[in-house]
Amino acid sequence: MTAELVRGQNHTLPQTRLEIRVSAGTPVVAGATLGDERGTVRGVEWIAHPGSPQLPGLEVSQQAAADHRLAVDLEALPAGAHRVTVLLALPVGAGGPARFGAVPAPFVAVTGLDGAEIATFTLTGLDAESAVSALELYRRQDAWKVRAVGQGYAGGLAEMLADQGVDEATGLAGSIQEAVTRGMARSVAPPPRTQEGDRVRHATGSADHRPPTPPTPPAAPERPEPLTDPATTPQPHTAPGPAAAGPAADGPINYAHPRRQHAAPPSPPPTAPPAQPGQAAQPVAGDATGWSMDERLYNQIWGMFEDLARAVAAYRSAVDFAESRMDQELDRALSDPRNRLGGAGDRAREGARTKRDELTSRAREALDRDLAQLAAEAAVVEPALPAAYAGWGNPVWHAHRVPMEIPMALRIGDLHLPERPDLRVPLLVRLPLERGIWVDSGRTASEVAALMDTDRLRRLAMETAVAHAARLLAVYPPGEFSVHVIDPAGAAAGPLAPLVDAGVLAGPPAAGPGGVASVLAHLTRRVDLVQMAVRAGAADSLPPDLDTGEQLLVVNDFPHGFDDRAVTQLRYLADEGPAVGVHLLMVADREEASAYGPVLDPLWRSLLRITPVADSHLADPWVGHAWTYEPLAVPPGSRVLEQVLAAVAAARRAAGR
Repeated sequence: MTAELVRGQNHTLPQTRLEIRVSAGTPVVAGATLGDERGTVRGVEWIAHPGSPQLPGLEVSQQAAADHRLAVDLEALPAGAHRVTVLLALPVGAGGPARFGAVPAPFVAVTGLDGAEIATFTLTGLDAESAVSALELYRRQDAWKVRAVGQGYAGGLAEMLADQGVDEATGLAGSIQEAVTRGMARSVAPPPRTQEGDRVRHATGSADHRPPTPPTPPAAPERPEPLTDPATTPQPHTAPGPAAAGPAADGPINYAHPRRQHAAPPSPPPTAPPAQPGQAAQPVAGDATGWSMDERLYNQIWGMFEDLARAVAAYRSAVDFAESRMDQELDRALSDPRNRLGGAGDRAREGARTKRDELTSRAREALDRDLAQLAAEAAVVEPALPAAYAGWGNPVWHAHRVPMEIPMALRIGDLHLPERPDLRVPLLVRLPLERGIWVDSGRTASEVAALMDTDRLRRLAMETAVAHAARLLAVYPPGEFSVHVIDPAGAAAGPLAPLVDAGVLAGPPAAGPGGVASVLAHLTRRVDLVQMAVRAGAADSLPPDLDTGEQLLVVNDFPHGFDDRAVTQLRYLADEGPAVGVHLLMVADREEASAYGPVLDPLWRSLLRITPVADSHLADPWVGHAWTYEPLAVPPGSRVLEQVLAAVAAARRAAGR
């Protein structure tokens, strides 16, 4: 039975391997400190935080998120550690709320590895505090207990760490927040939550996953209003489910995420034929909530993304536990000098390795079962995708017609993890774009980039940008999306040829300082005018010559050709442009802009970084895995890009644009 704790109450823990789950409704930083018998933190080596997420027996998230899962193995803690304190803090400088009183009360649950809740605590009564000690696990007479703390600190993370006896608490708090800022910059933004909930997954044929009864549909509108950003809109508390639930009494392990088991929308998703007892249900495309097939597919893809992230997290955690357990058993067995030599020592080593291999094998079997299910789902989803969600090799592009309304999202690449490189999840970004895109033309940590010629890498980066611009033009209605190009030295004439030859650019690529200044002045003026009209509620007062459609600025070889004024204007467009329909697509090598120093750091952080070759630099928003990003490639010898751009030009002519 779950113990629902109130501030100051404690509860005995029945096991030592635990998960601590946090649901906050808004992105928060989660960390933990280890304390001795007096509760004193001996040093930074006893603090787990996003910049240093792992300690013996303790692992926390690497970035700010609305939901967290902290792994705790109390038997593996360092010697002398008698207390684990879970800390929560609001990110600084992320544009979010600055005090816990402005967000829903955080909910913390201590669970077993099977997801069963042992104790829960809702942190109510917070106001001006921006950091809080949520709860603590402590040892008392060889038994471990959990206590609900809920102690808030208006002085933030620094005050909270100082209260635990940490030296240089202010500097440490700053480094933690800097790590969080870096993590948020490389993280893929999660999709907004729908009003009805997330997708419904039917992972097995068990009765626990029967489709719920659809609610009565509203009278209007036919489509819901644009969904808000979950980072700034309070959401009802929903405790996340386990990444790997324990075996059911009458079926296999179920890895479906309970947070997606909500009521379906008025238009129910397709259903698969009933599964035979003990077998997984056959996957179908559109097996998610949504008001249209495109929305259901969008939610299904993000659900697959989350399932894969959590399944791999469960596997890696199990492997880490197996290694930790083997080390502990060896330490205990060999602590007696008499066992270090001879048969006793050999038997201890062999026994510890056998247990490690058994645990690892069982974890791999569970992972393979889950991966096989996701691979089967991907196999039926990929052929059903609309053009905006499909790769260039999908036949849907050969029959593409320019739509009359924009889709929910656009595919800009694929993501995969090393545990199953062939299982790839489409990377979808919402439309209109919520942040700009940066195609990194420099040498990255990728082996492919390191071995490639610099000129070839730059050309690939520009070709990638052109392909993304073409996809955006193809999925917007005629005349509602314009593309401007800045190519200061004229070095990208080859990659830009498909756009130029099709006549789909707003004007010739701008070259030289004069061309750069002209385009930036034009787009800056547009941002200023639209902002003023929106704030004044006078959209009809805009000049008749102002193009109110979405605008994309493709910048090649930044910062060449940019003076200080141009750099300032570019930063302004990156910050203010997306809200009023002006977006950046930059091709740049950050090292070449290093002369500007930290002045450009906000610019880089504001853009979603992608690469022209495979590179492991993007993080998921749930557990923070490093995912390998694969850019979308046009099949060799295919003319699909030229055909799509020709269709865009024809649609514009037909519409008189």
